[in-house]
Amino acid sequence: MTATYTPIITSLLDNDLYKFTMLQAMLHQFPQTHGVYRFRCRNNEDTVYPLADIKEQLERQLDSLCELRFLEDELDYLRSLRFMRSDFVDYLELFKLKRRFITVSTDDEGRLFVDIEGPMIQAMFFEVFVLAIVNELYFDALSNASVIEEGQRRLDEKVELLHQYAVEQTKENGDTPPFIVADFGTRRRFSKAWQAHVVQTLYQAEPKIVSGTSNVYLAKKLGMTPIGTMAHEFMQAFQALDVRLRDSQKAALEAWVHEYRGDLGIALTDVVGMDAFLRDFDLYFAKLFDGLRHDSGDPYVWGDKAIAHYEKLKIDPKTKILTFSDGLDLDKAWELHQYFKDRIRTSFGIGTNLTNDMSLTPINIVLKLVECNGQPVAKLSDSPGKTMINNDTYLAYLRQVFEVDEPE
Repeated sequence: MTATYTPIITSLLDNDLYKFTMLQAMLHQFPQTHGVYRFRCRNNEDTVYPLADIKEQLERQLDSLCELRFLEDELDYLRSLRFMRSDFVDYLELFKLKRRFITVSTDDEGRLFVDIEGPMIQAMFFEVFVLAIVNELYFDALSNASVIEEGQRRLDEKVELLHQYAVEQTKENGDTPPFIVADFGTRRRFSKAWQAHVVQTLYQAEPKIVSGTSNVYLAKKLGMTPIGTMAHEFMQAFQALDVRLRDSQKAALEAWVHEYRGDLGIALTDVVGMDAFLRDFDLYFAKLFDGLRHDSGDPYVWGDKAIAHYEKLKIDPKTKILTFSDGLDLDKAWELHQYFKDRIRTSFGIGTNLTNDMSLTPINIVLKLVECNGQPVAKLSDSPGKTMINNDTYLAYLRQVFEVDEPE
């Protein structure tokens, strides 16, 4: 472990854009909403040492995190984004994370637990910071010169791949949609410095392909496009807000449209599964949203369903975009682009494989909303193992309401 103490998070902009966009919507429309978040490592058995070993360091990092405030130039940058309202940026000028809302504990099996409970306009902003800190603390003990050397070798291979894809694109006719990749790797990065190195390297190598990042700090620093709309927690929250459970997806989409009025028009589809989502995604929403984001299940099956749905509604799929963000690498993204490019526009968000491809086994950590306003909430992912809730009764009820079968 590192003997000297250095804060990992030094800017509140070092966060994913969708945390800001969801926070703005919640502040304007549901400021009194209360949330409970739980941390989990999905592959505890694969860790080199118990995550419990970093508890003391994590506590200290959270102390530092909760002292940060937005700087003037950071606020000016947020004001420059047309979908950020001036009153929201004024709120951020006063914003400071409260340490009392987050606690850390361990158990006898060496597992690490992080619990966040408080107003969602506070609690929801912790997630990406916590995941990035846990990752960096864990991998700091495993890092050495050979790990960095291997990471650089793999990064050089990615640069070569991007050059090949760029050449391939020049051979296509002008009507073919471009291959677009964004960095989505903040939450599971090897380190803050490594993410910055990777993103800058890829952006400089092929700026027409790697043009965006979900990390607002890096977008500001490198002049890239900040990427992000909504995450599962936004749509999950509506399961406990003042609407019928069956109407919760439609209420969430309606609230998003009300907030952004045409901006940030990518809807997330797998909170209760793609089939149930499409039953709610009628002509009204299909026209209002620019496209859909895939985050679980078979991406080819999902994309074909999305295209068929647009065609059923008599909407030309070529006017829409599908964003893929589940467990991708550059090869998988390119293959998906080739499969769909003649029928619909695509874009790709790649996380771990960009920012933590170092030869070490990544830790699969998540921090999810599990309760809202005193009621359980959950997502019914299209991939096994991604559902996170301790209330089997509510999970069964959610499946019944949205007509989702239990996974085999």
